[in-house]
Amino acid sequence: MLDLVRLRVLAAVAAHGSVTAAAEALHYTQPTVSHHLARLEAATGAKLIQRVGRGIRLTPEGEVLARRAAEIIGRVDAADAELASLVGLQSGRVRVGAFSSALSVLVPPAAAELRRKHPNLELELSDVHPVVAARQLREGEIDLAIVFRYDDDVPDDGLRYIHLFDDPVHLLSRRTGETLTDHRDSPWIAGCVNCREELLQHCADAGFTPNIAFTSDDIIVEQAFVAAGLGVTTMPGLALRSHQLEGVEATELSIAGRVYLATYGEPPDPPATTAFIAALQQVD
Repeated sequence: MLDLVRLRVLAAVAAHGSVTAAAEALHYTQPTVSHHLARLEAATGAKLIQRVGRGIRLTPEGEVLARRAAEIIGRVDAADAELASLVGLQSGRVRVGAFSSALSVLVPPAAAELRRKHPNLELELSDVHPVVAARQLREGEIDLAIVFRYDDDVPDDGLRYIHLFDDPVHLLSRRTGETLTDHRDSPWIAGCVNCREELLQHCADAGFTPNIAFTSDDIIVEQAFVAAGLGVTTMPGLALRSHQLEGVEATELSIAGRVYLATYGEPPDPPATTAFIAALQQVD
């Protein structure tokens, strides 16, 4: 039978890249970490770690088991928090991952409402892209995610989604009333390669490929470039609620993203998670 402590050690080695770093993170000695790894190899009958120069790396078998170990440890930690919270909302923890504008606009009033009703609950927040948030939910690193999508189909990915609202997309330029096609030849400001998919799709639907002259994932930087006349961009309404720079005009387009709450596992959610969801829906 696989030992939970040894799985936690393997997951730590995979996450931190060395026995030394894993030992420090777990507050173990290096010999203790090495001992647990050796016992885990004996229990599985598989070589999990191999020496490379002065360091180590996981074998293919080790990588597979480490991924599963991270999922198992995450779910066990989540279950531990859930059981603790069943004692009552006098204690407990909820870990929330969300994209930046949701963190700045939606979460603060919800956090204040949660603190008012349940002052002893612990709230942990992380700024994560929806793709990363989905992985963290499945691995038990967070309890709840606020995510967005630009299609109408809710993915069949093992998560549960609650639709919060539709968030219109706006064209940002120095004049109002413009369309995407008005700027088919303009320079554009876009997010990084991993974050510009929606912009490219919006422009493709309008019949052109944007000339991306500048790259930034920071909405303040993007708006500053627009205000300086260096280009145009698109931005969701939620981001504009967070910040709109003087000199930047926003024209609502016939495009909208859909904002969801996402959780993992069968209902009911843990009490602390349920309490935060209620707070968020109350202030939204």
